[in-house]
Amino acid sequence: MGDLAIDFCGEWYEPSDEDIFNIGREGDLEVDDNPYLHRQFLQVARYDGIWWLSNVGSMLSATVADASGGMQAWLSPGARIPLVFSHTNVIFTAGPTTYEFAVHLKTPSFRQEAREGASSGDTTIGPVVFTDAQKALIVALAEPVLRREGTGFSTIPSSAAAARTLGWALTRFNRKLDNVCDKLDRVGVVGLRGGGGKLATNRRARLVEHAVTTHLVTPDDLYLLEKMRGVDEG
Repeated sequence: MGDLAIDFCGEWYEPSDEDIFNIGREGDLEVDDNPYLHRQFLQVARYDGIWWLSNVGSMLSATVADASGGMQAWLSPGARIPLVFSHTNVIFTAGPTTYEFAVHLKTPSFRQEAREGASSGDTTIGPVVFTDAQKALIVALAEPVLRREGTGFSTIPSSAAAARTLGWALTRFNRKLDNVCDKLDRVGVVGLRGGGGKLATNRRARLVEHAVTTHLVTPDDLYLLEKMRGVDEG
């Protein structure tokens, strides 16, 4: 393996130091024949001894995080970010489908430190406290991603489907979804609000991307789907 390698669905790619590696519907890594996905969306290239990930699309954004979940960035169109960790996860959504690939560096500029696991009960992210019911809502939306092993793609359920998983009425689910997104927006999580201060229409996808990459929810939390089924709290 060279200095940098990309893992998507178990397929490995090794961009050269001289070339620009294109990721999208077409390119060096052809993600998927998805009409919602840009032909060329992301690029990996090395400049002045540093690997960079650039968003060359016009509509879609990507969530970039180190493997520990301690660092997360939202890569909007026209932005770029240096790849400095030994293991970086990149997750993005096009239409109903969420994709994830991993970037591995042999000579990282920074070393990742694992965080201590969260305790049971209410979960605190900065000043935000989530009840089990609120966390179960996030798990219901992220379930396909959490059950997938490794990199790849999955479909985020609709609010109606996630509500059925939890045995909740759709109005109850949407009210709690708005509340969770409001809490995260207030502490600076971007992408959850659209124009005019309204909650973004794609907030479910952005919520899943944030929750998975920051380890707000993990496969260990899947038990909450059964625990909170039909429960109205939080």
